[in-house]
Parts: sequence; structure tokens; C-alpha cells
Amino acid sequence: MNEPLAERIRPKTLEDYISQNHLVGEQGSLTHQIKNGIIPSLIFWGPPGTGKTTLANIIANESERPFYTLSAISSGVKDVREVINKAKQSGGLFTAKNPILFIDEIHRFSKSQQDSLLGAVEKGWVTLIGATTENPSFEVIPALLSRCQVYVLNPFDKNDLEALLHRALETDSVLKSKNIDLKETEALLRLSGGDGRKLLNIFELIVNSEEGNKITVTNDLVMNKVQKNTVLYDKTGEQHYDIISAFIKSIRGSDPNAAVYWLARMIEGGEDVKFIARRLVILASEDIGNANPTALVLANSTFQAVNTIGYPEARIILSQCTTYLASSPKSNASYAAIKHAQQAVRETGDLSVPLPIRNAPTRLMKDLGYGQGYNYAHDHENNFVDFEFLPEEIRGTSFYKPGDSPREKALKDFLKKRWKDKYDF
Repeated sequence: MNEPLAERIRPKTLEDYISQNHLVGEQGSLTHQIKNGIIPSLIFWGPPGTGKTTLANIIANESERPFYTLSAISSGVKDVREVINKAKQSGGLFTAKNPILFIDEIHRFSKSQQDSLLGAVEKGWVTLIGATTENPSFEVIPALLSRCQVYVLNPFDKNDLEALLHRALETDSVLKSKNIDLKETEALLRLSGGDGRKLLNIFELIVNSEEGNKITVTNDLVMNKVQKNTVLYDKTGEQHYDIISAFIKSIRGSDPNAAVYWLARMIEGGEDVKFIARRLVILASEDIGNANPTALVLANSTFQAVNTIGYPEARIILSQCTTYLASSPKSNASYAAIKHAQQAVRETGDLSVPLPIRNAPTRLMKDLGYGQGYNYAHDHENNFVDFEFLPEEIRGTSFYKPGDSPREKALKDFLKKRWKDKYDF
């Protein structure tokens, strides 16, 4: 039989649907609507293999509505219009049970393709159900998003995945024809990554690769048959941003264990080495700064080194830099200083540069007073002179406030001794 296991055991009713209890459980937010046949336009947002397509089919079956489906990968505006015309002819305006139009991977539709859906959704010719693995806030046009309710589907948990395996063993005629002993499931669950379809595909691969009808499924057997787990990581999608966010926040939070874990997730997912290294350079200045100036030196050296070396050895250099930055004292004083200074610029506009500190390369500029009254710091004791370098309108403003790390305390003491009035820390 050529039909995949995941397709053969796809549930047809809500009672057989596994997982997503927050949506279709007894108290689920969709349960009442489905049972009463009152279905608004929906967008299902969740990782691959979490039952988005299955749930759309079940909704159509339970509500006894015509069901049309399009894939955003292969469909254009013309296809959308043809389906909408069919939907109008099959019911549309003349029945409360208007047809359901299911669009898989709706995030791949262009703006014009999404625009072509607006009229049909607004006028009730179809009930739209879109499925997406990407954040609809970014990938679905606002006009269409405002006409749909968004529901999040979660990755399958351990209990869901085990229930799926037992469902397959109990209901699939192909598997029932074999003597299968599901002795261990940890490797299967781990490799699935919460993706139900992937779990069933791996399980079917294991079963089909064994000779004879008596098969004992163990962790060792699974790992031997499945050489490498393909990590769930989309370098252009939300996983990309979520994991780099977790990585940065773990370093900022001084947790090298978590930081190196998220680093490993990116490396295993094939993330661009330059992207990771670039973020480390930014973090070294933004979150560590003068609390440990060596952090920026190491991060910059890391950026240069990994660009020269590349994977797989670059992972070692990235790990060294990550663990060092996570273990360093933290300060965002430099980051806060430039933010405050930029805000002052936006609020006060283009204030004039005080005459004493203007450049005076010509006689006319000197005659106009450019550079007059400037005190050259190196002509004074300790190479310092008390002088106001800011424009008159914001004189005395303090933008930079060093933190309490040992290095920054030294900077604070230095500034206090020289700027007794200006720097009141």
C-alpha cells in the first residue's frame, strides 16, 4: 500500500482527534462551535504535524459542509477565484452552511492572492480555514486577519505521541498484519520533535525496514535506522527569531548552560555562522559593555575566526565565546547612554556646537570666534580641565551612568573625581 501511515489513520471525527484539548477538548474553545455548526473563518497556527489539516477536514465533516482545498504552494489568484465560484454555486448565499475553503500554508500566499479572498470571506460565500506554520501577525494581511479568528495548535506532548502510536497499532490493517512489540518509545518520541506526522513516518520506516512479521521496536533499533534527526529549525521563520531570542536572553541572564543549548539548536539547524557571531558582537557591547571590555574583543575575534574556519570547527569557537559572555559581569550602561542621548537629540533638535569646541581651519572662522576659549586638556594637571562640552540648552545633562561591577566602579570613581558636580551617581 503506497498511502503513508499518517494518511491511513487520519481521524475522521472529533472523538478520534488526538491532542489540542485547549481547542477541541470538553471545554475547548472550538468544541461548542463545531458541534453547533457555527464556524467562523479561522486560521490555525502551529508547527508541522500538529493536526491543522485534519482538524479542518473534521470541521467540514461534522458541520456537513462542502469542502474545498487549495495549497498556497501551487495555487494562484485564478485558482482561488475558480474555487470561490464553485463554492458560491454549491451554496454560499442560499444556505447557512456555506462551503469551507481550506488553504494550506496560507502564509505563502502573496498580498494579491490574499486580497482575492477578502470579498468571499466578508460576504460569507465561503468560510475560510487557513493553516500556517508562521506567525500570522507577520504573514497574513491585516484586512484578512481581522476577518478570521486565530487558534494556536501546540506540538504533540509525550502522551499525545504515545496515543498516536497505539492508535496506529490498533487501527491500521498493515500494522495489524505484523507482530509488532513496541518495547521502547523514547527514541521515537525524541526524534519526532512533537510532530505527529514525523513520528508516524519514522515508525513506518522502522517497521518496513525489518524483515519478517515479528518486530521488536527498541531505542537502539530506532537510532540505528534513523541516522540523523532533522532538527525543527526554519532559518527564515519564527523558530529563527524565537531561538536567537532565547540564546541572547540566556547569555544576558548569565546562564551558560541554557545559552550553549540554544547555540546547539541553531548549529544543528544549520544557522548561518555569521548571524550567530554577529549577535554575539552586539551582545558583548549591549549587555556587558564596560563591565568587561574584553568581552567585545573576544566577540569580535570570534566573528573573524568563524568566518575564516566555518563549520564544523566553528562551533567550538562559538561555544567558547558564548560561555565566556554568559559568565561575564553584565552592564547595559553604554546601551542606555546612547538611547538617552538619541532621545535628547530628537527632543531638542540640532543644537549649536559651542564656539570653543568648533573646528577653526580658516581665518574667517577664527575671526568669528570658532575655537576661542578652548582649554587643551593635556596642558593641565592630570590631563583634565573642567569644561562644558555640551550645548548650553542641555548643559550638565548626564547620559552615561556606570553600573556597579568592579570595572565600572573604577570608571565611576574616575569620573567623580574629575566631574564633582556633573556626575552625581
